[in-house]
Order: sequence, then C-alpha cells, then structure tokens
Amino acid sequence: MTGEPWKTLQQRWRNHGAQMLGVALVATLVAWACERTGWLKGVEHVAYDRALRAYTGNRELSSNVVVVAIDQPTLTGISQDVQLRTNFGNWPYTRTLWASIVEELKAAGARAVLFDAVMDEQASDESTDLGFAQVLRETDLPFYVGMVANGTANPLPRADFQVPVPLAAPEAAPPSPEDTFPEDAPEEFEDGPETATPSLPLGALARALAFPARRTDDGQPLPLLQYWSNKEKRWLPRHPVLPTPALVGAVDGFGLVDTEADADGVMRGTRFVYSDGINTYATLPVRLVADLLGAKEVTLSVRALHLGERTWAVNADGSAALDFGGPLHERYPLVSLLAVLNDWILRSEGKPVRLPADTFRGKVVVIGGTTPGINDIKATPFSSTEPGLAKQAAVVDTLLSGEFITRLPHGMELGITFLVALLSAVLLMTVRSTPLEVGWTLGLPVGLYVVAGVFLKTSHTHLLTAMPALAGMGASVAALAFNHLVANRETEFIRQTFHRFMEPKLVEQMIRSRQLPRLDGENKEISAFFSDIRGFSTFSEHFKEDPRQLVRILNTYLTTVSEALLREGGCLDKYIGDAVVCLFGAPMDQADHAVRACRGALAAKAAVEVLRVDFRQKGFPDVYTRIGVNSAVNFVGNFGSDQLFSYTAIGDGMNLAARLEGANKAYGSVIMIGPRTYELAKDHIEVRELDRVRVAGKTEAVTVYELLALKGQLPPELRRTVERYHEALALYRQARFADAVAVLEAEVARAPEDGPTGKLLERCREYLEAPPVDFDGVANLEK
Repeated sequence: MTGEPWKTLQQRWRNHGAQMLGVALVATLVAWACERTGWLKGVEHVAYDRALRAYTGNRELSSNVVVVAIDQPTLTGISQDVQLRTNFGNWPYTRTLWASIVEELKAAGARAVLFDAVMDEQASDESTDLGFAQVLRETDLPFYVGMVANGTANPLPRADFQVPVPLAAPEAAPPSPEDTFPEDAPEEFEDGPETATPSLPLGALARALAFPARRTDDGQPLPLLQYWSNKEKRWLPRHPVLPTPALVGAVDGFGLVDTEADADGVMRGTRFVYSDGINTYATLPVRLVADLLGAKEVTLSVRALHLGERTWAVNADGSAALDFGGPLHERYPLVSLLAVLNDWILRSEGKPVRLPADTFRGKVVVIGGTTPGINDIKATPFSSTEPGLAKQAAVVDTLLSGEFITRLPHGMELGITFLVALLSAVLLMTVRSTPLEVGWTLGLPVGLYVVAGVFLKTSHTHLLTAMPALAGMGASVAALAFNHLVANRETEFIRQTFHRFMEPKLVEQMIRSRQLPRLDGENKEISAFFSDIRGFSTFSEHFKEDPRQLVRILNTYLTTVSEALLREGGCLDKYIGDAVVCLFGAPMDQADHAVRACRGALAAKAAVEVLRVDFRQKGFPDVYTRIGVNSAVNFVGNFGSDQLFSYTAIGDGMNLAARLEGANKAYGSVIMIGPRTYELAKDHIEVRELDRVRVAGKTEAVTVYELLALKGQLPPELRRTVERYHEALALYRQARFADAVAVLEAEVARAPEDGPTGKLLERCREYLEAPPVDFDGVANLEK
C-alpha cells in the first residue's frame, strides 16, 4: 500500500493509537470479567461442543477398548430365558453372572476389565459375593470396580501404602458353577462356604480404596471431594462409600466413578485424582491404567499428568477435557453382554464360541449400561443421551494411546483476547469502511470458531471462543461508535470549513451524498467571478492614519460580497487585497454554474449598493465595485508548493474574466460577462451587448456583454436605453460615427447616468475627429 491511502492510515494510527489501545483494553477487561463470573460458560460450551463435533468426530474404532454393553437385548434376553433368569435374576444381576463374564473374558484374552458400576451392597446370599471373589482370584484377570463418594459416608483413616492390600475373603472358594451350569446349577452358589466374610478394619479398607497421588509443583491443590450444604451454607466433605467386603483384595482396584458433569449436565472433562482431606483417590480409568503401566502413584506437575514413565498434558488445575472422537457406538466396538454370556455357555459345553477370536484379545473391556433402563444415561458434546461409560472409555483410550484436550494458560488466553480486541479496534478505526465494519462484526465469531476447531484438531487445544469473540465484538462496537463520532466531527469540520467558501445548501448536499469534491486537478468548464473596488488606492489613502479602520471597512465589504456569492453556490477562491475571486462549478459540479455566477454577480452588486448608502451616511469613501464573469474550460485543483498550496483555477478563461472586470472602466459598466457565459445563461438573464473585443495575445474577437438583470426584471426605462445603445452600436460598427453620435446624444440627454452610453458616445466623437485606419468595429482589450 503506497501513496495517500497509506499516509491516511499512518495518520490515523498516530492520531488515534491511544484510543485504539484503550478500546482494546476495556473490551478485554469486560470480556475477562464476564468469563470469570461464568456469564460466558453457556456460550463457550455451545461453541466448544460444535467445534468438537465438527473437527474431532468420525474417527476410526479404538484398538484399545471394547465395550460390553448391558443393553436392551441383554435385559430382554435374560428376562425371557427361564434358565438365565433362574440363575442370574433380573437387573441388577447376581454376582454369579459377573463371575461367568469374567471367566469368558479371561478365556477370550482380555487385558483388563473396567466395571462402570459400584458393588457397595452385599448380596442376600453372601456366598455369591465369595464365589465371585474366588473367580476373580483364580482367573487373575485385572478387574476394577467403581466407587462413589457422598456426604453421609464416614471418613477413613489415612491409608498406609507401605502395607499390602488386605484380603477379605477366605482363600478357599466354593465350587465353580461351571461344573453344573447351565443344566442343573444350584441357585446362588448354594454349595458355597458356610463362613461369613470376615470384617476388615477401617485402615485396611482405606489401603484398598485409596491410591497415592501428589503434586510436585506449587500449583493448585488436588481437587476435593465435597458438596454444598444448603443447611449449613458451606462446602462439606464427601467420603468414599465402602464396597462389598468380599471384593476387597479380590478386585485389583477401586476408582471413583462420579459423573463429573459441567453445570449444564454435560460431561466434557475429567479430573484424575481427588482428595477428601485425608486420603487421595484415583478415578476408575486412572486406577486401571496405573496398574497396566506399572505406576505406583499419580503425579501432577506443571500442566502434566504422570503415570510411571508416561506423561500427558493437562490443565493447570489438574483437569482435562475428553477427546471423545465421536459417539460411543462410532468409537468403540460394542458387544452385548448377552453375547458374552452365550459364549461362556457355549465354551462351558465345549462348543465353538460365536464372537470373533480377536474381539477381546489384548484389549481393555469396559462393562456398563447403554440402555435407559439402567439409569446411566448422560450427556456428552456428541449426544444428549449417551451412556455414562462413554467417559470411562474415552479416558482409558486416551491414557493408553492419545492426548487430552487442554486449555491454554490463562495469561495466553487473555493475550489472545486482547489481540483480537486490538485487531478489531485498529482495523475498523483505521480503515473506516462500511463493508468491512459489517463483514468483520458478523464474521469475527465465525472466524474464531474455525480457528478454535483447527486448534482442537491439530493440537488438542481448547482455544476459548466466547471471551475473544465478546472482546472483539465489544471493540468493534466501540470502534463503530468512535468512527461515528469522528465522522460527525469530520462532517462538522467539513461543514464549517466549506461554509466559508461555498453556499451552505451545497455543503449540506455534499455531506448528504458523501461525495467530496475532487481536489487533485482536472480540466472542467467553470464560471469565474472577479470583482474589485474602483480606485482602491485612493480609497485606502483616506485611512493611512487609521489602518485598523481600513481593515474593518474592507472586511465588511468582503463579507458582503462573499455572502452574496456563497448563497448562489460559489466557492471562494481567494482575496487579493480588495479583489474577490470566486469559482462556480468547482470543486462541486454545477450544471448551471453560469446562471449561478450571473445571479451571484447581480446579488453582489445589489448588496454593495446597500453598503454604499451605509458608508456615505458614515462618511466613508465610496466602494463602487466592478465585476467580470467568464465561463470557460480551465484547469482546477490544488496549486502551490510543499509549504503552501491552495485550490484555484488557471487558464485563458480565468485571464479573460479578470480583464473583463478591468474593462468595465472603459465601458462605464458594472458587470461584464464573456460570450460563453452569455451563451449558457441567456435564457435567464437580461444583457446589453457592449462590444466586440480582441484580447491581448489573441487574434479572434469575442463579444462581451453587460449583465443588467435576471430575465424579466429589466426596468422599461433601462430596456429603452439598451435598445438605443444597440442601435448606436450597429451604426458604430458600420463606421457611421455621426449617425451613432446623434442617437447616443439623444439618449444621454434622456438617461445621463447610463455609463456605457456615455462611453460609446465619447469613442464615436473621437473617431469623428480622428477617423481610425482599417476600422473593423473590434476594440483591443489590453492587459
């Protein structure tokens, strides 16, 4: 960008840089305050969810996780099969079913099992718990069970991680049901041991449920298990609900399965460990993956999660958003629980199983409900009716081979917000283009949405949309208001400036049409006005002792003439002493510039006549004015030097106008106009043809006229004088000077005050006494 546009932009930066920074700063602070108070959470969630679906969905099936779904076919199939219903009951099923599932998953080569449910109630027949525990120990399949925390649970003592996890169930196990099932299996492990599960001390339970976790930096503390008490009006701690005692030591670990939903009920993120103020507890997926990776504790450092040798980027507070990758059914192989149970039956009967051999081999199996009947339906960014296990599957899959979605440091978020606001302010306050103002204001949120989506897809970074968008929109609105204010000031400046040189109505028309005059220079036809005070040197001598009075009188005269010209749409060019130069038809186009110039000349003459009366009454010298008007094509524009320039016109047309003003003296006239002015305005004016003249330096003669009045306003006496003058002028051009003198003398006797008649009479008498040589009826108009 070069030339004047670039200079204009630089000038605006210099003039309004502080305002641009101020607008950006205020917009950023307002947006930050709204974000911190939570007013933008709803908008941010909507934008984030849409970007997540658009830019991170439709990924391939996971190779790490398989979901065993407690779906509607499972509920229906078991309830309608008498033998299955007899052995396992209806939902929630007896522990014997889960023992069978564990056996089948072990046989199918599963790597580990995450059971997305809690087992915190003992079965009515305790032998089923003991039987399930025995199967878990015998199969040695890593099995992890969920636990929840609530405000009614009692706190546990601090766990001692130096001692091993205790065993609650006896080493001896009841006979496996597979020896008799499915044909004649006794109900509920009826051959199980008669002894009850021994109780465990609270310290042993704390060791089983807690998992070591710590922060290695000085950042935020671990999140607390707590809830808000409306009764006490404060946050109170929550503690883990104890699981079925028989499972302690039989399952490989327990982990929290609390929903972790946002305020709108949608699951978007997770934390990895919690504290109840006494012990630390891992979430269920973290507990499982920690064992798979050989990690003995969960470590959080500066924006990082560590499990053994593995590290994942997380937020500063230890949280992270989940990379779901799509709806549950599109991301993970789904196998009905009934299908797994049927394969266990087939395998126990020595028959081939139906599921492919590699369905579970080497994979983590997530077991959970997928039907509304299980009451575990939650909302995610991809669906409002997604099974709750979608979160557990996503966390496990990410911990095994993925990345979490994290936010930028808060300082960077503020910086981006400020940059967006600053860019909006600078762009709109600098360019000041209506299409840009509309396009930028409407396109900014869309652009931020696209950028946020690209960040999600390429770097797993949640780039805030609502806060920068609000700051950008706020800065844009402020910039538009500023531009409006500046435009009003500039309009007022233009109005005040041009009112000094142009007629007010023309200035208002220029402002309404938003079309400024061209000031760079062009050839165009205009009408030029020149006026002067007769004998100004003599006039000024009267005030050589009081120059200030001369200035006051001259200012009064110039103001009077200028106001008359401005009312007709003239543009004041300059003052040269007592002379006034005015342009009609420039810089604004005026198709009737010649008519306007003639009306302006007549108005100036009438105004000066009034002024002359006032001056005579005050004893001031006369200010008799002579005027010249000419229309022609001239070059108009800014002329001058780097130090000083002005808008004016140059050309022969301007020269002729000046000479016509001076020629009034020779013809006894007040307003003399050129031939082109007469041609353009003849239907609107009354004139007297004065003579044909030849301008110095030109060979072609032109006809000049005296402007007398507007059309139809010429007094009868003056009209008769003009007719006699034209009669005498015709005789004069025929060199019949004596006949012309006779006509003129008669008219002078009748109208002695008519200047042109007297001047032509003098010339005819002169030619009678000394006849001219080669007379052609053309007078020479000298400089």
